[in-house]
Amino acid sequence: MRTLLIDLDPQSNASSGLGLRRGTYSKSTYHVVVNGETLSSVIHQTELEALELAPASRELVGATMELSQEANRHQRLEAAIAPIRNQFQFILIDCPPSLDILTVNALIAADSVLIPIQCEYFALEGVSELMETISEIRRAANPRLEIEGVLLTMFDERTNLSNQVMADLKAFFGEKVLSSVIPRNIRLGEAPSHGQPILLYDIKSKGAEAYIRLAKEIIYGTAKGIGPRPERPTGDPGSSNNT
Repeated sequence: MRTLLIDLDPQSNASSGLGLRRGTYSKSTYHVVVNGETLSSVIHQTELEALELAPASRELVGATMELSQEANRHQRLEAAIAPIRNQFQFILIDCPPSLDILTVNALIAADSVLIPIQCEYFALEGVSELMETISEIRRAANPRLEIEGVLLTMFDERTNLSNQVMADLKAFFGEKVLSSVIPRNIRLGEAPSHGQPILLYDIKSKGAEAYIRLAKEIIYGTAKGIGPRPERPTGDPGSSNNT
């Protein structure tokens, strides 16, 4: 499936993890969100034939301040995606680990949200704030926004903590907790340092197998979802899935 990954995190981990190192490209999603550049002008091909990448840069750190006086500051990404929406079957947006203007742009542009949560105590603390933000986005700007699923990462079934986090999440989110679980895995930790996704670095590892199961679960869930999702406002250029 032809897929676009939009890196909206100033740390640029998604970009470097796919082999695109800082300083090797002149334009990033900063230029799209802040300067109004077209998204197609910053897209790069990755080693995976069906995967393309719009990389991030550290300049995104200043995006909140630079856009603070702009009337359409929360819809910049949505407008940028519109012309190329039909070109991809899936568009994935990697957000920064904070609920700032970049994350709000992503939530307004997206159809659904995938929430990865590390199996650690403090990882649960931000869940309620995130849910409040999603509810506000639904009310104010994007009524069709859904929770695609909650994903447990760095899971170690041998520890009480991992199992307790899983139990707490299932009690709060119910069926929204995905059956796929990403384990603690050395090969997953090594892959980014080689600039490769786990499928290229070690497809036989437990980490790769877990992500393959996750992809299948999301694809199946999107294709076989319960009922139609609310329509976008008039003028929607397509029906791709932006997660």
